[in-house]
Amino acid sequence: MEKIRCGWCEKDDLYRKYHDEEWGNPVYDDQKIFEFLILESFQAGLSWYTILSKREHFTKAFDGFDYKKIAKYEDKKN
Repeated sequence: MEKIRCGWCEKDDLYRKYHDEEWGNPVYDDQKIFEFLILESFQAGLSWYTILSKREHFTKAFDGFDYKKIAKYEDKKN
Protein backbone atom coordinates (compact mmCIF):
# COMPACT_ATOMS: atom_id res chain seq x y z
CA MET A 1 0.00 0.00 0.00
CA GLU A 2 1.41 3.36 -1.04
CA LYS A 3 1.64 6.17 1.51
CA ILE A 4 -0.64 9.12 1.03
CA ARG A 5 1.48 12.27 1.13
CA CYS A 6 0.96 15.99 0.82
CA GLY A 7 1.96 17.38 -2.57
CA TRP A 8 4.61 19.68 -1.08
CA CYS A 9 6.80 16.80 0.06
CA GLU A 10 7.21 15.08 -3.29
CA LYS A 11 10.30 17.12 -4.19
CA ASP A 12 12.75 14.40 -3.14
CA ASP A 13 13.63 11.80 -0.51
CA LEU A 14 14.69 14.40 2.08
CA TYR A 15 11.26 16.01 2.07
CA ARG A 16 9.44 12.66 1.92
CA LYS A 17 11.40 11.36 4.92
CA TYR A 18 10.64 14.54 6.89
CA HIS A 19 6.96 14.30 5.95
CA ASP A 20 6.66 10.61 6.81
CA GLU A 21 8.66 10.61 10.05
CA GLU A 22 8.39 14.08 11.61
CA TRP A 23 5.89 16.50 10.12
CA GLY A 24 2.67 16.72 12.08
CA ASN A 25 3.90 14.55 14.96
CA PRO A 26 3.79 16.05 18.45
CA VAL A 27 7.20 16.56 20.06
CA TYR A 28 7.68 16.25 23.82
CA ASP A 29 11.44 15.75 24.07
CA ASP A 30 13.18 18.94 25.28
CA GLN A 31 16.25 18.41 23.10
CA LYS A 32 14.13 17.84 19.99
CA ILE A 33 12.05 20.93 20.78
CA PHE A 34 15.28 22.93 21.14
CA GLU A 35 16.47 21.56 17.78
CA PHE A 36 13.29 22.76 16.09
CA LEU A 37 13.55 26.14 17.82
CA ILE A 38 17.04 26.60 16.41
CA LEU A 39 16.11 25.33 12.95
CA GLU A 40 12.99 27.50 12.81
CA SER A 41 15.06 30.54 13.86
CA PHE A 42 17.42 30.03 10.95
CA GLN A 43 14.52 29.37 8.59
CA ALA A 44 13.33 32.98 8.63
CA GLY A 45 13.30 34.09 5.00
CA LEU A 46 14.47 30.71 3.70
CA SER A 47 12.57 27.65 2.62
CA TRP A 48 12.17 24.80 5.10
CA TYR A 49 13.79 22.57 2.51
CA THR A 50 16.95 24.69 2.67
CA ILE A 51 17.11 24.22 6.44
CA LEU A 52 16.46 20.48 6.21
CA SER A 53 19.23 20.11 3.64
CA LYS A 54 21.66 21.78 6.08
CA ARG A 55 20.36 20.02 9.19
CA GLU A 56 23.48 17.88 9.53
CA HIS A 57 25.65 21.02 9.64
CA PHE A 58 23.37 22.67 12.21
CA THR A 59 23.53 19.52 14.33
CA LYS A 60 27.32 19.64 14.30
CA ALA A 61 27.50 23.39 14.91
CA PHE A 62 25.11 23.18 17.86
CA ASP A 63 26.68 20.09 19.43
CA GLY A 64 23.76 17.82 18.63
CA PHE A 65 21.36 20.48 19.94
CA ASP A 66 22.50 19.66 23.47
CA TYR A 67 21.00 22.71 25.17
CA LYS A 68 22.66 21.88 28.50
CA LYS A 69 26.08 21.95 26.87
CA ILE A 70 25.24 25.09 24.90
CA ALA A 71 24.12 26.84 28.10
CA LYS A 72 27.68 26.41 29.40
CA TYR A 73 29.34 28.02 26.38
CA GLU A 74 31.67 30.88 27.08
CA ASP A 75 32.80 33.55 24.63
CA LYS A 76 34.74 30.86 22.82
CA LYS A 77 32.79 27.70 22.10
CA ASN A 78 34.05 24.76 24.17
